Amino acid sequence: MAYQPNPPAVPEWLNKGDNAWQLTASTLVGLQSMPGLVILYASIVKKKWAVNSAFMALYAFAAVLICWVLLCYRMAFGDQLFPFWGKGAPALGQKYLIRQAKIPESTQHGRSNEPFYPMATMVYFQFNFAAITMILLAGSVLGRMNIRAWMAFVPLWLVFSYTVGAFSLWGGGFLYQWGVIDYSGGYVIHLSSGIAGFTAAYWVILLSIFFLFIRSLEEHELQRRKDIIYQSES
Repeated sequence: MAYQPNPPAVPEWLNKGDNAWQLTASTLVGLQSMPGLVILYASIVKKKWAVNSAFMALYAFAAVLICWVLLCYRMAFGDQLFPFWGKGAPALGQKYLIRQAKIPESTQHGRSNEPFYPMATMVYFQFNFAAITMILLAGSVLGRMNIRAWMAFVPLWLVFSYTVGAFSLWGGGFLYQWGVIDYSGGYVIHLSSGIAGFTAAYWVILLSIFFLFIRSLEEHELQRRKDIIYQSES
């Protein structure tokens, strides 16, 4: 739009108040994550885990942003691929971002919901909720998960879990069509991050116990061999 010969000052559909408040609300949610939860997580764990815990939240925020604009936004709020999933595609093009916001599958009585602000605002708004969901999940594995495992876990969970819930409830998926309403993210954000965090913490602890058991067996076997060598030499 900025490069058109005669660019319009303001699109007819744009409501400056709606857009300003949507951006303000988005930023407030973002501040809960960065620096809010980063500082909180670094302060509630042991000193040796402080930097690791803070970086887990920092990495989650940054990784979600990249995945969100490259693929995940349109998986959660784009055209339907399956009843629980949208078609993944980048949300980066100027033509896409400057047009009026629209969630194509969220139709009611034959009409789709079209708020009075641009698609760029919608992408930014929904990104902040995806990011804080991921960081809330991180709170379940602080001091338990290796940062390299977390770096692999974040994009996988975002693609295969968060986008499914977001599309099903907010993006016009099967739960939306059944009449399920989630105004404040109770299902998409809090329930999904809570269940995933509980499951992740359970498996991390279980695997830790398993590896400790394996290590103790190896140490026992090593000590047994040392005893045999000592006895043979004596």
